[in-house]
Amino acid sequence: MSPPTVTAVRAGASPFIAFVDLHFPGTGATTSVHYSIEPKPGTVSRPVDVSYAAAYLQRRGYVVASSSTITVPVFGLYSNYANQVDVDVRTAGRLTQQLRVEVDTAAYTDPNGIYDRPVTMKARVAGDSLGFDYFYMKSGLGSPVVVDTDGQIRWVVPTALPSLSSLFVENHFVIGDSTPVQVRRLELDGTSSVTGLGAVDVTDFNHNVDPGKVGLLADVDTALNGVTNYESTVVEFDPHNGSVLSQWDLGDILSRYMRSHGDDPASFVRPGADWFHLNAATYDPSDDSVIVSSRENFIAKIDYDSGDLIWILGDPTKYWHTFPSLAARSLTLAAGGLYPIGQHAVSITHDGLVQVFNDGLGSVNQPAGAPTGESRNYSAVSAYSTDEGHLAAAEVRRFDDGQSIFSSICSSAYEAPAGASVLISYAVADNFTRARLIGLDASQNVAFDFQYAASGCNTSWNAQPIPFESMQFTQ
Repeated sequence: MSPPTVTAVRAGASPFIAFVDLHFPGTGATTSVHYSIEPKPGTVSRPVDVSYAAAYLQRRGYVVASSSTITVPVFGLYSNYANQVDVDVRTAGRLTQQLRVEVDTAAYTDPNGIYDRPVTMKARVAGDSLGFDYFYMKSGLGSPVVVDTDGQIRWVVPTALPSLSSLFVENHFVIGDSTPVQVRRLELDGTSSVTGLGAVDVTDFNHNVDPGKVGLLADVDTALNGVTNYESTVVEFDPHNGSVLSQWDLGDILSRYMRSHGDDPASFVRPGADWFHLNAATYDPSDDSVIVSSRENFIAKIDYDSGDLIWILGDPTKYWHTFPSLAARSLTLAAGGLYPIGQHAVSITHDGLVQVFNDGLGSVNQPAGAPTGESRNYSAVSAYSTDEGHLAAAEVRRFDDGQSIFSSICSSAYEAPAGASVLISYAVADNFTRARLIGLDASQNVAFDFQYAASGCNTSWNAQPIPFESMQFTQ
């Protein structure tokens, strides 16, 4: 196989994306293409490292056999920089052709005046044990924004559509759009496609898209007989075709449970009001269940198939605890623990704990005169063990940064894929004027701390690690 030559380097949808055209005979013998972007001097984040199987490039139309050309989508570039990109082409005979390509990129100015102007409160240093190098912020101002742990933007694409309800899965972003209601797929090469959501009663996506048992879990509003069920329904949908696989109406689930245990749910479950305020859900494979986060009330575990209520964990001084049926399924928290209050971003950690961003804001949509529970003046990340048999829980881990930051709404805390390290997004710190992005190593030491101007929850509604340092596109 003759060495490949670079015939063109073309700009993509933003300065962070480019297309490198390679020409060589024997294109059909290629098995994979790999590239790595050399980090800027003085930076700590590992290089962007991406491998493409030839089958993937062929499926996406990046292989033109008639002209012996392969186009390599290169994402994760630095803007306004002469990027040094090492490209390796492997053949069926296991031969590797290597070349270095310089990709000069244009400057990037964030039209929002936010993401290109971070304030570094603490810079990451070489040799730390942080378990991730890149993260994305879910933005209400446009596409997700990928940033490295040195604070440099490494990916964003121009779009007027927000990405609050989004998740990075299978090497692309899945985004729930509300006008119209549709599922948008946004690729890292900057291309996108849409499909409808197969549920006629869903009127919008709100809050999270989270991993499910089979598909993805989404928090949605629904309409029934002219009444809107605000933020109290979870659907599991297939991100490839938009079909709805399962649906859980928390109003119906809790009403049936309360009636079967002697309570009248009418004053608790209030269709047409934001009585539940669902903001996240996660699938727990340990017992085939779904855990939902209700900002107004609690986190609750329900059985995946039946929807039966398994347990509740929340502030017992709130309104929900005045109903005996709900109090009967309440987990008692061990002394010294912080109950989840106004929490967001429920997830399961690498060691099986239930983790939330513990905002600390009491209920705001309860009936007049009903108890709203405790409010705090700081936020925390709390991880709980639960004991269903004894209706008990314990706060096993907590990070509160010395009780120095209060982010009353939105926000998140998620582990890196390898576990232990955590990325925290304080969406509305400093009285809604700043978003803070903090990375914790496995020992809960602060590895970096970046600050951005806040636009409500829009700057970083929540944020998650993304594995730009090790990407594989296989098919």
